[in-house]
Amino acid sequence: MATRLVQINMKAHDDAALGRFWAEALGWGIDSEGPGVTNLEPVGFTYPDPAAVCIDLIARPEPKTVKNRVHLDLATTSTAHQEELVARLKGLGATPVDVGQGDVPWTVMADPEGNEFCVLEPRPVYRDTGPIAAVVVDCTDPREMARFWGEAMDWTLHEVTDDRATMRSARGVGPYLEFLRTPDTKSGWNRVHLDVRPYHGADPAAEAARLRSLGATDPGIDQSAIHWTILADPEGNEFCLLTPA
Repeated sequence: MATRLVQINMKAHDDAALGRFWAEALGWGIDSEGPGVTNLEPVGFTYPDPAAVCIDLIARPEPKTVKNRVHLDLATTSTAHQEELVARLKGLGATPVDVGQGDVPWTVMADPEGNEFCVLEPRPVYRDTGPIAAVVVDCTDPREMARFWGEAMDWTLHEVTDDRATMRSARGVGPYLEFLRTPDTKSGWNRVHLDVRPYHGADPAAEAARLRSLGATDPGIDQSAIHWTILADPEGNEFCLLTPA
């Protein structure tokens, strides 16, 4: 069996307000499972589908203190579109930020709660991904991350180097998942993390055991009140193994 990436979990002080920002930024719809939880997905979308990686925003009181190790790259179709999108995002409350990127053709921004994201210059590889070009994970060893996630999920590896690894749904739709080599190391609990889901009929306990055999670890937190499993990848990035669907 295998899992697939279905959503990004993002902590927020005000999940409803941050949800409105990202819904307008992406042109998506908003739903909610209850107080403190805001769900975003494309309008007319049937979950789960590899055509999109959804976003769940969860209310948490802890402040953001360090650069996120998981962020979104937004796709554009032309230089004019990139400029228009940056201007529109500023109007929604986003701000340009400097994370040491230097002189690059993309624009690094932060949402109203300080979560970093990039508005990319037009790139042919992202022409059919939808508004999210890629989910990007900072890491120290892209090859090891590609090894783990390539076996953990049924996605297809497209590139693996010492500096970068990329994969995408085997159906060739939706955003890419990319692992980018960075000099900084993980510090504290990730405010943004991946959620993966096994396919219908899978045994959740067996899937969790399989992921541990690949190098996943238990982060050492009380999980008695939840019906999913929290694990960490080989670099300590937390992720959730949801129930099969």
